[in-house]
Amino acid sequence: MSLTFANKITILRILAVPFFIAAILYYDPQKNYLRYVAMGIFSFAVISDVIDGYIARTRHQKTQAGAILDPLADKLLLISAFICLYSINSNGQLGPVRFPIGLVIAVISRDVILLLGSMIIYLIHGDMDIEPSRWGKATTFFQVFSIFGVFLQWAISPTIWIIMILLTIISGVGYIRNGIKVLNTPSKKVAG
Repeated sequence: MSLTFANKITILRILAVPFFIAAILYYDPQKNYLRYVAMGIFSFAVISDVIDGYIARTRHQKTQAGAILDPLADKLLLISAFICLYSINSNGQLGPVRFPIGLVIAVISRDVILLLGSMIIYLIHGDMDIEPSRWGKATTFFQVFSIFGVFLQWAISPTIWIIMILLTIISGVGYIRNGIKVLNTPSKKVAG
């Protein structure tokens, strides 16, 4: 079975994650260009996420592979961004904007729970047809905004961090509730 064009874009996003991590981890003020390299890779991943979703919907290229790979690519990128940017910037090396540890813990916890929950749903039901909620989309928007804020050294109000933590928790609880509903429906998977 061949991959759709949307799946190929998603795989490119996954393959970009190690380069993104390397650009952040090898950064130091004498290699300031690496901040822009990391931001460019991150921008590529964000834009390609929008493009592959659009292609999958409009060209009827939604697949089981895409249902698994697309959220995996998103979570890998965001988790690695928050961990790497927190660790490299804990001493102010990248600039004055730093993620609060509570935000990093909330983001990582939510995304790990969502990935594990998705795996359980897939194992039990044989598919993962879970649509992003409005809360989830708002959370992702603010997370992406904050990552760009660190790269560009924007002065971000502590209120934004609080909003992000609340959105992360609210969307996480919403996804858990939806996941439990899916798990409580009869399985389409045929035993045997």
